[in-house]
Amino acid sequence: MGLQALFFYIFAFIAVASAFMVISARNPVHSVLFLIVVFVNAAALFILAGAEYLGLLLLVVYVGAVAVLFLFVVMMLDIDFTALRSGILRYAPVGALIGVVLLAELIVVVGGTFISPEIASNTAMPMDPLSETSSVQAIGDVIYTHYAYFFQVAGLILLVAMIGAIVLTLKHRTDVKRQNIGKQVARTPETAHEVVKVKPGQGL
Repeated sequence: MGLQALFFYIFAFIAVASAFMVISARNPVHSVLFLIVVFVNAAALFILAGAEYLGLLLLVVYVGAVAVLFLFVVMMLDIDFTALRSGILRYAPVGALIGVVLLAELIVVVGGTFISPEIASNTAMPMDPLSETSSVQAIGDVIYTHYAYFFQVAGLILLVAMIGAIVLTLKHRTDVKRQNIGKQVARTPETAHEVVKVKPGQGL
C-alpha cells in the first residue's frame, strides 16, 4: 500500500465517521463541529486527487463561512430542538426515499468497476501530479483570460445582490436608540447638562 492510498483511507474513514456523528450527535453545536471535520477531510481527499482548487474552496467557503455561520447561529439562538425533533417522523418516508436513491447510485458506481473493469483503468487524474502547473493556476489562467469579462460580471452581480440584501434588511426602528456622532460632536456645555432645582420632599 502506497503512502497516498494510506492517507486516502485515513481521511475517508474520518470523514465517514464524522458524517455519522453529524446526524447522531444530540448537541447541535457538536453536530456543526463534526461537520467542520467532514469538510476538512473532504478537502484533504480533493487535494490527494489533484483537485487543489476544490479542496481550498471547501476550506475557505464552507469551513470559513458556512459552517462557522451555522455554529454561531446555533450558539446564539435559543432554539428548542426538542420541539423540532418531535415531528421528525413525518419526514421519514422522504428521507428513506432519498437514502434508497443514494444507495442505488453507490451500487451503480461501485458495481460498474466489476462489470466493466476498463472503466477504472481509463479514469484519469484531474491534473498530472508531476506537472509543474497546479489546478488552481490552470483554472486561474482560464478564468482571467478566456472568461475574464464573465468573471467580472458575476462579481458585479454578487456585489449588487449583497448591497440589495443589506438595504432590504436595514430598517431604522424608532424604539431603538442609535448613536448620533454629529450631534455628540456639536454638543456645547450649555446643552451637555441641565440644572434642575428640586423642591424639598419631591423627587426627580
